[in-house]
Formats: sequence, C-alpha cells, structure tokens
Amino acid sequence: MAVKLEWTKFSNTINGKLVGTAETRHGINPNDQQALPEVPVCTRVEVDQAVSAARQALPSWRALSWEERANYLLRLGDAIEANRDGFVKMLQLEGGKPASTAGMEVQMVLDALRAVVKLRLDDEILIDDEIKSTTLRHMAIGVGAGLVPWNFPMYLGNVKTAQALLTGNTFIMKSSPFTPYCNLKVGELGIDIFPPGVFQVISGADDLGQMLTEHTGIDKISFTGSTFTGTKVMQSCSKTLKRVTLELGGNDATIVCEDADLEKAVPTIGTMAFLNAGQVCMAIKRVYVHHSIYDEFKNRLVEFVKNHMKVGDTSDPNTTIGPVQNKLQYDKVKTLYEDIETSGWKPLLGAKVPELDGENKGYFISPEIIDNPADDSRIVVEEPFGPILPLLKWSNDDEVLDRVNDTLQGLGGSVWSRDSERATRIAQAIQSGTVWVNGHGMIEAGVPFGGMKASGMGREFGLDGLKAWVELQALWVMK
Repeated sequence: MAVKLEWTKFSNTINGKLVGTAETRHGINPNDQQALPEVPVCTRVEVDQAVSAARQALPSWRALSWEERANYLLRLGDAIEANRDGFVKMLQLEGGKPASTAGMEVQMVLDALRAVVKLRLDDEILIDDEIKSTTLRHMAIGVGAGLVPWNFPMYLGNVKTAQALLTGNTFIMKSSPFTPYCNLKVGELGIDIFPPGVFQVISGADDLGQMLTEHTGIDKISFTGSTFTGTKVMQSCSKTLKRVTLELGGNDATIVCEDADLEKAVPTIGTMAFLNAGQVCMAIKRVYVHHSIYDEFKNRLVEFVKNHMKVGDTSDPNTTIGPVQNKLQYDKVKTLYEDIETSGWKPLLGAKVPELDGENKGYFISPEIIDNPADDSRIVVEEPFGPILPLLKWSNDDEVLDRVNDTLQGLGGSVWSRDSERATRIAQAIQSGTVWVNGHGMIEAGVPFGGMKASGMGREFGLDGLKAWVELQALWVMK
C-alpha cells in the first residue's frame, strides 16, 4: 500500500533516508508572497553523501534487467497517483498553478512514467559471420544528476528520473530553489520503493547546481532551463568531461496561413500562448498571421482571451492563469509591459501590471497582445516567459520563414492551414526541434523532444532520450 504523504515537513532523500541540514530556507507562495515550509539547504557534505551513495548503489542497480527497473518506476507512478491531491495542492502553492494546470502536470508525470517504461533499448548485432560477431551494447553512463526548472518541476524532474533509472543509471534530482516541494516528496515516496542510493532528491540554494556539475563523482548532467544558464552548465561540465543534455529556452513561432481553420486555431493558439502565464518553454511566443485574415484572427484571439483567460488566485476554481511564479521573473516581465508605452507598441487588451502593495501581494500579470510590432522589437526578439504575445503580419511563404527562423533559438513551432501538404512543406523549413501542423504543444514519451541552435543539445523522450543516458560499446567476439 502506498505511503500517504504529509505536507508540512520536507527533507532531502539521501541513501534511503530523510536527511535534514543545519541551514534551511523557504519558498514563497506567488499568490500572496506568504512563506511556505522550510526546506533543506545542502552543503558539499550532503552532496558528497548523495554521490557516494549513488556510486555504491550503481553496480547492483545496472545489473538488474530492464523489466525489473521498469517495475520500480511503475511503483513510483502508483505512489504518486495515490497522493495526487496533495501534489496538485502543492503545485498550486509553490508553482502558482491553477488547479486545472496543476492536475494536468501530475497526470503528465503519471503518463510519462508509464509510457517511458514501454520503450526498449536493446543491444544490436551488427556483424555475425564465420569468423566474428560484433554487438553494439548500451551501457549505463553511471551516476546522473538532473537540474530541474521551476515552471514544470514535477513533470520535467520525473521524466529525467525515468530515463536515467530505466537505462541503469543511479540518479540525483535537484529542483529549482523556487519550487522544491513536490519533488522532495517524490523522493520521500522513493524511500519505500528503490534500493538506497538509486534515486535521491536534494534541495539547496543557488550554488547547489554548480556543486553537482563540478563533482567528479557525477558522470552525466541533464539540465532544463534558460539558454544563459545552460551555457554556464555546459562550461562547468566541461571541466570533468561530463555527458550533458540541455533543454533550453525557446521563442516558438506559429504561422497562420490564409486558409487556416480559425475555429480550431484561435483556441489552441490562445491557450498555448498563455498557459501557465506564458511560462512554458514551448509556449507560443510569436504569432505570424497572413495579412488577408489578420484583422479577423486578431479580433477572434482578443475575444478568446477576454472570455477564457481569467487571471486570479489559484485557490479560485475559475482561475485559468495564476501568478508569475517568482519575483525575479515578475520583474522581468513587468519591464516588457513598461516597454509598451516607451516603445510605441499597440496593446490590444490594455493590461496593466498592478504595483505590489498591501492589497495586491501576488505576482499577477494580465495577458496582453501586441498589434504588429516591428521585427526588431524586444517583444519579438526575446523570449518573454510571461503572458504577453506579439501578432505579426506576413504576405508570402519565403518571407515569413525568413522571419520565423531569424532567431538564435529553435525549440518548437507550428503551422496552421487546411492545405496539409503546403503546411507540411512550411513546417519542414522551420529550424526547430519540434514542429506541429494544425496543433501545438503535444508531447509523447515515444517521440524525441529538444531544440536546435541555442535551444539545447540532445533530446528527451523516445529512444534518443534513452540513448542520451548510455554509453556505446562495440563488442567484438572472434569465433
């Protein structure tokens, strides 16, 4: 029977035990800036303990069969599901997620854990003749660590966990200091499931990530976060030649053709632009609309946002957009709203960012749509990671592709047209790791996901995601 979690005390999970630290800190509820419970602040002592335990557990863990390791992950999924309500509530508190978005994230975790284990990464016989056989083997890299962001901490953290453990690695998860709570509880569930040292979850301050990336006992880092921080992670990992996977920021564009089905396009684009207050790596950040339907699309999108995107406290069941998750991001997004006037942009919703004061303590920012700004505008060039969206006009396919691809990033993108052949042709020319036609944002465990250009290195999901956690060995046997 799965453990029923309590939600007032939070500890590291190290070597099969709950471990506290001398120093603690607390997160902030972005709805009201109230303090959340205390969490550990790891030092190098705790990091060394976790790495040592992971190395000790490695030989016996990777010696298990694929099916045995998969069963452990399925048990973890069952334990999370048994505590679904608690995880949903905590995601509302620490992540600023409405109940619907928090519930979606927990379900995504369950779906991912149960789907990843169905994948197989079998050894391959490359040559088998009269004198020799040659087999390509997939060997666990060793001890891995996952550096997890604050926007979807449970989902992104446990996808890394599943891929690392399934392929025979031991794994240490570090969540963002902004959102450590849910994953610390996942680690607590793991105590009754995994052998000590196989799966550990630790919490700390801003220096914890560097302790892991520079640690000589860690063989692989998987990082999800900003391009700026990803560059620092890669530099740090290079000192010990660690394997590294980077899933970084995106400035995803969607192209709306003149024959697009607006009944389908507008709700999806509106939702995928403002989901989680725009704090999604693959959210739609730029919308290019054919000039012949621009006004109609604009009017429909404005109405959709007004009618369906309700900003409010995540305790309100009618809320669809909660607060920005943290003060740092709130202040950054706020500068974009300030640029509306100074840059002469034309806002379509008239949103204002209220000052934080005694009456308004939450990091709430209402959605805004900017009407056809210049291509070199900050709102077009930068990834806002907030609820503000530029609409831009275009006239021909080659022109819009040049503009869409004129970015350092390349995570996702989408094309909308009733002519699937044309839409597919346009999509294939977009320089992004994932492109959707007449949709946006779908992810499945069997399909690789990651970025081109400055949006990352390597892939999560699919066989390619599993291959990122193994070393290849060519085994030659002479007959």
